[in-house]
Amino acid sequence: MLDNLKKYHIILASNSPRRKELLAGLGLEYEVKTLKDIDETYPTDLKGMEIPKYISYQKAKAYLPLIQEDTLIITADTIVYLDGKVFGKPHDAEDAKMMLKNLSGRTHEVITGVTLMTKEYHKSFAVTSRVTFDYLKKDEIEYYVQNFRPFDKAGAYGIQEWIGFIGVKSLKGSYFNVMGLPVQRLYKELKKL
Repeated sequence: MLDNLKKYHIILASNSPRRKELLAGLGLEYEVKTLKDIDETYPTDLKGMEIPKYISYQKAKAYLPLIQEDTLIITADTIVYLDGKVFGKPHDAEDAKMMLKNLSGRTHEVITGVTLMTKEYHKSFAVTSRVTFDYLKKDEIEYYVQNFRPFDKAGAYGIQEWIGFIGVKSLKGSYFNVMGLPVQRLYKELKKL
């Protein structure tokens, strides 16, 4: 379906196993390539959707020296956003437990920013999903953090894991966006290339 991309060497600039799986679901051939020490800071005046959109663009810019005429870079960044605060990847088990305690019984936003970049083109966009957690008991949070080790996930959880099964009360928006890549919107943007 994405025959327009056959002229490109597609690079997914992410180590996320979830993003690899989701991009593969579109039937694309691609290579995973990551750079070390990419700056993921952002201006403090950015809010909500602006944050992951900005970070995904900064990630893509770091790949500019590697971009050939036929290269298409795909970068993404996901945040969990609640009360104007960003919940990124937890630093340790205590941080993960604190994040989940804050999300318990509340509705938060999961926002993924994506950038598509070639030598002559770039497009950045962001997609928001709203996730409502049921009240999580302390032992449920501890069990999840100990057994699933969610240290590589924004907000300290993966919706596709145990905590999603028992904790997610409702979801408005893209499930795949919560996993880390809004593939439906990505497909639409890739068709335009």
